[in-house]
This record gives sequence, structure tokens and C-alpha cells, in this order.
Amino acid sequence: MNHNLSASVSKVEKIILDGIKATGPIPFSTYMQLCLSHPTHGYYMNPSHPVFGTRGDFITSPEISQVFGELVGVWLLSQWENAGRPAAVRLVELGPGRGTLMDDVLRVISRIIPGNSSINVHLVETSSSMRSLQEAKLCSSSRQAKFDIHWHHSVSDIPPSVSEYTMFFAHEFFDALPIHTLQKTETGWHEVLIDANPDYNATGDCQTDVEKPNVLKTTTNSNSRLRRVLSRSPSATSTLLGQSSPRFSEIPIGSSIEVSPTSFRTARQVGELLLGNVKNQEDESSRSPGGCGLIIDYGDDHVFGDSFRVSRMRKVNLHFFTAAAKAFSNHKLVDVFDQPGDCDLTSNVDFTYLREAVEDLVTVHGPIPQYMFLEKMGLQLRLDSLVRAAKAEARKTAIRDAAERLVSKSGMGTEYKVMGLTTGVKDGGKVWPFVKAETEK
Repeated sequence: MNHNLSASVSKVEKIILDGIKATGPIPFSTYMQLCLSHPTHGYYMNPSHPVFGTRGDFITSPEISQVFGELVGVWLLSQWENAGRPAAVRLVELGPGRGTLMDDVLRVISRIIPGNSSINVHLVETSSSMRSLQEAKLCSSSRQAKFDIHWHHSVSDIPPSVSEYTMFFAHEFFDALPIHTLQKTETGWHEVLIDANPDYNATGDCQTDVEKPNVLKTTTNSNSRLRRVLSRSPSATSTLLGQSSPRFSEIPIGSSIEVSPTSFRTARQVGELLLGNVKNQEDESSRSPGGCGLIIDYGDDHVFGDSFRVSRMRKVNLHFFTAAAKAFSNHKLVDVFDQPGDCDLTSNVDFTYLREAVEDLVTVHGPIPQYMFLEKMGLQLRLDSLVRAAKAEARKTAIRDAAERLVSKSGMGTEYKVMGLTTGVKDGGKVWPFVKAETEK
């Protein structure tokens, strides 16, 4: 059965289909990279996509309430205090969005850190259009007088420092990094690939290393030009990724997992950044003052599979999902093959995988639910202050509603997790609010 190809084909979809026709099925990681980061047509690279805020596909925690960023700033400051208040400080954010979170954090930090202290800001952002938004938000004349702001394409581009205390945070960053989807079989780990749907292909004659691939019947969508297929045999990549965590050996045959080597590598680089990238930390003359960090994302302390797919939901509530990979468009969940490049692709974060990447470099705390982190960091006190300062009753209500959304136990409050990273704190050391919160879970 051949469908009518006159239906709208996105520019990225055409690139993907042409690539599959030339070289065969592609891994999910390649699909995500093309959809999100194609230099001209990728979701984050195309300036025609508003992306964040009520006009775009995201309404993130920092955009909902300033309290979120302020409490992140308070936690970073508390670790800076514990480190002895180093004079030189640098802030590092991955995927800063519109710059709202960094703006809120800087507002808090500038009130506490002495005016004569050196503060550098490093933003990891690949999109030129997003950089423009961040510059407009952060680079006012008053800000430029106190903070030096630098942009980088990756964490590895940030230079090591033995003189600055590093404050790091990443909010909804790791969820957008490319994943590989693997399925465990009796012969090993096979990779789930993306192929052209023969229902839309009159010839269906692509010849590749996965000749006549096994179609995953539960995930084939006849309404899409793309489909999922299972490679006929394990590859070097699928075998290596399947062995990249000791936990994966316990996965039962027939199960699928999402693995992000990019997330592992990035987390590792963050750990090295906090440590100061100094090989000999025993040498007092070259020892870095260290650093701290927060990773905030939706996910949990385990690996995720892909056993359930939802094409569209009116109410965005991630609690209903057992499958990790999903697409957002206008705040609604849609099929991941719907208009590639025009929707955002995300996957739940395996926080244990991140822990495994950095635990020999820094001390890891959590993760704990977002509601627990915010409440323990003083959400109610800050909320009361903002409500008292608001004059209009409508404004007071809006402030309360925004805060409630952040800590809702049927939504963002539990779906989002917070992981802390510190140097200079030995395993088992008490770092608020993680230690007490973990005993209350």
C-alpha cells in the first residue's frame, strides 16, 4: 500500500529519507541530531521556532516562576560558603534557553558575593538564535560591568581553571542529548534503527547492513514515512553500549533500553570541570578550589525503555509514560516521527548513568524530586515574601499558582529530579537538602 506523498514533508524529514535511501536505516542518535541540531533546519537552530515560553513548545520551570532560579542560586551560594568563599567564581550553564535561569541566579549571587570578586559566566549553547536571546537577556550595560560572559559550543571548550570556584547547573539539557535504543535478544544487544516505511516507498529496495531488517511490530506506524526496525545482528556500537553499565547485564531478554553515550561523556566532562581538570590534586600549588553543580531534568535513578508510544495527548503529564523518547509540539505530545525538525525530541534521563560517569571525580547527591528540593530550600518563605510585595490580588494569585505548579506532586514536582554534585565533600557528607530528603523518600 502506497500513501500519497503530497502530504507535507519537513526539510529535515527529506534529508533523513534521502540519507536512508542512500545508506540505509539510521540510529536514533543520528535522527535526534538531525531533528534538533541540523545547522539550518534543526529545531533548536531554526530562528523561526520560538521554542520557549507560551508561544513555543516549552514552558520550563525558570519561565514559570523566578523562585526556581533564585533557590538554585541559594544552593550554589551555600556550597560556595562551605568552600571558604573563594574570591574568583565562574558560573557554567548548559543549554541556557532564553537566559532566564542564569538571570535569576545572577541576581541572587550578585547580592552576596563581594563586588570586588571576579565572576565569569560560561554558557554552552550551539544555536546562534538562542545565543542572541541569551545576550539580550543577560548583557545589559549594568551586567557587563560586573560579569564577563562567554559562549561555548561544548563543555570541552571551557578552559580548565585552578583559580576559580565553579558553579554549574543544567536544566532540561541532558534530556535533549542523543540516545541509542537497544533491544536485548538471545544473541546479544541489537540496535533499534529508523528506516523508511515501505508503505510510503514504491520500491522499498534500500540495501544495507541490516538487509531485510526485522520490523518492530509494536512500534510501526503506517501513518508515518518512517518506522522502527531491529538490526539483524549485534553491532560493535550496540555491544559496547550494552556493556557500558553493569546494570544492563540484569536486563531481561526482550527488553529495550535507551542509552546516551553523549550524556555519559558530557557528565564526565562536567565532573572534570568541577575538579579543575588538575591531574595532581595533591599538589597544593595547583589545586583547584573545586566547585558544585545541579542537574535538573525529568527522569529517574534507573534506565528507561521504549515499550509504550503515545501519538497525542491533550494534557501533558509525563507520569503516564513508560516510553522515554517523545516529541513536543505546542505543549502537546505527538508521535516522534511527526514533522521531524519541527518538534522537540526528548528522552528521560537515567540519573544512575550520570552518576556512574562522575562518581570517581565528584560526590553525587540525590537525585531527589523537584518538589522536595524546592520546599527544603525555602520555597514557602520566598513565596510569602513575593506575595506580600505584590499589590494586585491577581498578581498574588499568579505567584501562588506558579509556585504550586513547580511542586505539584502530580506533575513537575515529581517528574523532575534534582541531582547535586560537589567537590571537597566525601561520600556520606551532609549536603542540604539531599541527605535529609533522601531519608524521607
